Amino acid sequence: MVTSLINTSSTFADNMKLPVHRWFRYSAGFSAMWVENLVSQSLQQRNVTVLDPFAGSGTTLLACEKLGVECYGVEAHPFIARVAKAKLLYKTHVESYKEHIHKIIKIADNIQGSVEGYPKLIHKCFKHSSLECLDKLRKGCLELANNSPQSELAWLTLVAILRHVSHVGTAPWQYVLPNKSKQSYLEPTVAFTLMAETIASDMRITKNSASVTARIIQSDARYCQGIPDNKFNLVITSPPYANNYDYADATRLEMCFLREISGWGDLQTAVRQYLIRSCSQHVTSKNVNLDEVLAAPELVAIQPAITEICYKLSQERLLHGGKKNYHLMIACYFLDMAKVWIALRRVCQSPAKICFVIGDSAPYGIYVPVIEWLGLLAQSAGFKCFEFEKIRDRNVKWKNRKHQVPLCEGYLWVEG
Repeated sequence: MVTSLINTSSTFADNMKLPVHRWFRYSAGFSAMWVENLVSQSLQQRNVTVLDPFAGSGTTLLACEKLGVECYGVEAHPFIARVAKAKLLYKTHVESYKEHIHKIIKIADNIQGSVEGYPKLIHKCFKHSSLECLDKLRKGCLELANNSPQSELAWLTLVAILRHVSHVGTAPWQYVLPNKSKQSYLEPTVAFTLMAETIASDMRITKNSASVTARIIQSDARYCQGIPDNKFNLVITSPPYANNYDYADATRLEMCFLREISGWGDLQTAVRQYLIRSCSQHVTSKNVNLDEVLAAPELVAIQPAITEICYKLSQERLLHGGKKNYHLMIACYFLDMAKVWIALRRVCQSPAKICFVIGDSAPYGIYVPVIEWLGLLAQSAGFKCFEFEKIRDRNVKWKNRKHQVPLCEGYLWVEG
């Protein structure tokens, strides 16, 4: 097992110093250096073919390309899947990319910007002058959009600068904070030019580093559509945690600016329906029948335990003002993850080795043994054994916390 880089392996922070990885800040992720280390150690034992069923913005895929290892990634979030696909275009001819950027800036210089038609969130997050300039850049990108590598990289260049240009704050987990102002922010054209220079520089650094091409598929990890059967012997991923983090909301700013959605209410149809149900916003009593979910055959390995916890949560919620549907979320989360394990059993060789970077959970202070239950569901799907390697404590600083239950994070290793 890999024990180096243990303090930062479960976070995305170090990736923001690495070429290509740093092009878009997506907080839900892990260390690319840790992935390289794990894959390199696995290569000492045998050839590996890697799958990341929760590929995010492409950390595992980029790391495997660097090592010359075949890798597939599955990502259900439409916007983040496009980000990952764009990152994987880093081998594009640098000068053609720069020429495309130059054309966009020239178009933007010669058209009128408008702030009309943007959702309310965008008006809260950008000064009038900044939004006019961003609008011109967006129109320039659209005028030249042709699905070419240069066009997709230009799209990424634009979306990557939005938070640098906004005058409002962003929480550590990417939620936008319209009521908090930043002391400094960039002028859009300056930010766009600087980001383009960074991307071009990284393309030069990495252009000859990959001997294979990783594949990113916009698909659902619960079913792994489009993924070949019996192909992978190493899975490296970090699934959503059952901690009520809304992955759909994390990109609301960018999707609103692109006019893919008009606000928070559109996220259910545009994004959440494709994702693992890991937050209470996914589930209501109107669309989830708790008894039916808990009776699902996929949950037989944990049925008595999860039923007890879910009914405790259903009673506990009545004592809290928000009355959040954690009982429904926990039931649906584990049903979804059970389906993921079944899909992984289909696409993995036997034997295969799987590493989930995962943490446990305690909604309303009621502890949910996420790690144990995921391991049991893996065995139920046909894998042989599991063990957990703790790497850090979570939720140990009680200030502003909802509860005082110690939590941890680490590697769930599954084999068989």
